Amino acid sequence: GRAPIADEVEELREARSLRMGSERLGLIATIDVLEGLGKEVRPLDVKKGRPPDNEHRAYEPERVQLCAAGLILRENGYICNEGVLYFAATKERVTVPFDDALVIRTLELLLDLHTTARSEAIPPPLIDSPKCPRCSLVGICLPDEVNQLAVRSNRPPRRLVPSEDAARPLYVTDQRFNVGVTGGRLRMKDKEGVTEEVRLLDVSQLNVFGHVQVTTGALTACFDREIPVAFFSHGGWFRGMAHGLPSKHVELRRRQFGLPPERGAAFANACIAGKIRNSRTLLRRNGRNVSAEVLSSLKFLIASAEAASGPASLLGYEGTAARQYFSEFSKMVRVESLPGEAFSFEHRNRRPPRDAVNCLLSYVYGLLVKDLTVACFAVGFDPFIGFYHRPRFGRPALALDLAEEFRPIVGDSVVLTVINNGEVKPSDFTVRGGGVAMTTEGRRSVIAAYERRLDQEITHPMFGYTVTYRRVLEVQVRLLAAAVLGEVPGYTAFTTR
Repeated sequence: GRAPIADEVEELREARSLRMGSERLGLIATIDVLEGLGKEVRPLDVKKGRPPDNEHRAYEPERVQLCAAGLILRENGYICNEGVLYFAATKERVTVPFDDALVIRTLELLLDLHTTARSEAIPPPLIDSPKCPRCSLVGICLPDEVNQLAVRSNRPPRRLVPSEDAARPLYVTDQRFNVGVTGGRLRMKDKEGVTEEVRLLDVSQLNVFGHVQVTTGALTACFDREIPVAFFSHGGWFRGMAHGLPSKHVELRRRQFGLPPERGAAFANACIAGKIRNSRTLLRRNGRNVSAEVLSSLKFLIASAEAASGPASLLGYEGTAARQYFSEFSKMVRVESLPGEAFSFEHRNRRPPRDAVNCLLSYVYGLLVKDLTVACFAVGFDPFIGFYHRPRFGRPALALDLAEEFRPIVGDSVVLTVINNGEVKPSDFTVRGGGVAMTTEGRRSVIAAYERRLDQEITHPMFGYTVTYRRVLEVQVRLLAAAVLGEVPGYTAFTTR
């Protein structure tokens, strides 16, 4: 909004959504409504609820926020001696005088704010505060979870995880479609004019495969709404991502780049130990006549990975565990319901996968890495700087690190589900040049199963509340950020019992 300059304020009746700042105070405010009172002005702040029953008919944070707006107005030459809080629930206006006591309190808090901002130490979250469950940032701050991991509180975390966002990933696999935008909707259109539309409000990611075209208008609309656009090869190889400006969390990236080697190694150890533990759990739950020797060896390798002395030994433990795990993988496939050798499996192979099971594994792993790359960008990490996977051109090393613990319980679980439930059939695969690829229908079935798995709820092993795997991916990335920033002692992998 616009308001007249201070010398012409008598012309002002009302201005809305007025953005104004003060370099001396180091503050910027967006004023809901600015009212003119002759030569004076008065900021008005709209609140959804009702006024509290106390002396000032307002809480201190509301009064301080309003006073800060008043001080900014004064710094810009306006006469401002009071503000108004409008409570929509009761349609009441509460006048807040900017007296000396409120101004002094506001300036004290402003000084504390600047001191905290200049400090490299992030203040710890509040302990058991009743304010936290009502805060819109609780899913980012994770106060109870961080306090538990930092051993600042013995109380179990409250379920502060907000309800799942209604928006979901959109996958465009049909090579006939071009993706455009019109009227707040993404429109998939082919040469014959056949169209499908999805509201941008319902899209959390746009994923396009092969040579599907995306218009500049569609990209711009996605960037404006912070919707990442992921690009895959026709066969499902995650090739890259387009998004708007990077996260403003510069301090997190600075700490990530400068993390001491021993702390990066501890994170890598936790990820690989978590992967081996989840692999062993999956075998115990779903395998038939699994070798007791393999289960015992995997148990030993979990402890070995946790105590690994360097990347070479950790790589050796992971490789040994992977060979033993995949040697028993076929025992989780219900062969009696499958035709012939269609889904036989001997060992892991890729680039290209030479059988249907390896084709499924590679495809789902690509989807998983994509989602963790999105989460890394959202939290503020550089997903290309990892602690276990070595940085390489175009390789999202950190997302690959985080994917390790989820490969068995998300990726492998999806593959077993689509095979054992008959959601994919031998006819969903084609052989080309010695490699196996999925048909369009096969990819659709796998994507649907993968999204169902992410929506499946599980009791969090550390915090005790129910949460979906989709949310767990983000929570783990945020807990890693807390470890990198020094808010918690270290990173704890997500493992199922």
